[in-house]
Amino acid sequence: MENNKPLLRTDKLTKRFGEVIANHEVSFEIKPGEIHCLLGENGAGKTTLSECLFGYYHPEGGKIFFNEELVKIASPSDAIQLGIGMVHQHFILARPISVIENIVAGTDAAHMFLDLTKAQRRLEQLCADYDVSIDLNAKIWQLSVGEQQWVEILKALFVGVKLLILDEPTAVLTPQEADKLFIILRKMKQEGLSILFITHKLREVMAVSDRVTVLRKGEKVAAVNTADVSRSDLAKMMVGREVVFRVSKPDVEIGDRVFEVEELCAQNDRDQEALCSLSLNVRAGEIVGVAGVSGNGQRELFEAIVGVRKASSGKILLSGKDITNQNPFTIAAQGMAHIPEDRLAEGLVPDFTVAENLILGLHMSRFFNYGGGILDNQEVNDFSEKCIKDFEIATPTANQPARNLSGGNIQKVIIARELSGNPKFLIANQPTRGLDVGAIEYVHNRLLQQREGGTGILIFSEDLDEILTLSDRILVIFKGSIIGELDPGVASLEEVGLLMAGSMDGEQ
Repeated sequence: MENNKPLLRTDKLTKRFGEVIANHEVSFEIKPGEIHCLLGENGAGKTTLSECLFGYYHPEGGKIFFNEELVKIASPSDAIQLGIGMVHQHFILARPISVIENIVAGTDAAHMFLDLTKAQRRLEQLCADYDVSIDLNAKIWQLSVGEQQWVEILKALFVGVKLLILDEPTAVLTPQEADKLFIILRKMKQEGLSILFITHKLREVMAVSDRVTVLRKGEKVAAVNTADVSRSDLAKMMVGREVVFRVSKPDVEIGDRVFEVEELCAQNDRDQEALCSLSLNVRAGEIVGVAGVSGNGQRELFEAIVGVRKASSGKILLSGKDITNQNPFTIAAQGMAHIPEDRLAEGLVPDFTVAENLILGLHMSRFFNYGGGILDNQEVNDFSEKCIKDFEIATPTANQPARNLSGGNIQKVIIARELSGNPKFLIANQPTRGLDVGAIEYVHNRLLQQREGGTGILIFSEDLDEILTLSDRILVIFKGSIIGELDPGVASLEEVGLLMAGSMDGEQ
């Protein structure tokens, strides 16, 4: 007989941060052996609610019941003792040490001396059970962002839980990796595990969940069976209005080549060849999309272009000038802007204010600097207030620490800074990864506006819908080389996917 009694239930849970109410009287429940999606825009209160359940935050009001018993979860240790595990959106990993050391540290397997041999056997069995391929002895810094996400997932599986909270788990995964995760989740569900899947991706909700609770501005607005609603229904519940899923891309006049890469070669962090005689070009007023499975040289190409990774051979040209192996400041001064893959680690300084982040890289210019490193605070304030208004950045003040903003607003800060100088060329790596439908719509429209203004744009994205929507040309990268060029007007998802898998002739 099916057990309909909830495994976890909240009753009018409320969490405040000063004057800001992050969660207001949220009541919802998770049943045993179900995949329950917590859906909402960035800033809707999803992560705050989950971190109350995991003991990171202490709610000011309401109750939490686990197995029908009133519980007080004062810390993550309390949550783990109950059988609640959590995979965080922003990784909690020690970069200098190995995968296995990260997983075992802090668990019962650690004790005074790490029994890595026993732990490795158990982890190898988990990897085999769930078809996860990862080098357990690799250092975290050597892994791609997607591989680091798998470490977090393995960490939770290693502990063993009754309720697994996944906070935006696919934000850093390729479509293929996300599909593999869904298979794992369904297997967990069959084994009786309850899963709280936090996301803003409607396609994922429809694909994997049994039920959905929708949050908007900190409040629960709906709780529905997934089978009873459509993607459009959920979008409207989430943002409170109709959402346009495919933006309009007007015709523009394509200009001369503004950016070129010629026969570029570069090594990865393990001193292995990551780029092999790679060539591409971008013209003014054109968006070129680069599609590929994570780990095929995208990160190394991006870093070589922006000046943080040395090229071993080949050339990078901006407006015909050789910028190969120049430093990032020099490259930016010549008209290049960039949007990095990891917003928090590479795009800004989380503890700096919004205003300080908006002038990063520009802070030594004569517009903001009296000389001798003394900032003109009035100019900084005027500039930041204009950016906040023009780019619709939701922040109480320009002096708010950037880390307190939602993912979508952090991305707006980076975009505002990078586009403020009207660059000739923009390179963007996963520009909408981890963003909700409203923020994605905003970013896409901003990129298309920049295209209309004549900027040449190179986009790396593992979201094939995004590539097809934005691109004027599609390039496919595989094992460090461009192996195909496609017209987005006629190319199919299947055709792009086959090339991503290395098929040169379109056959599986």
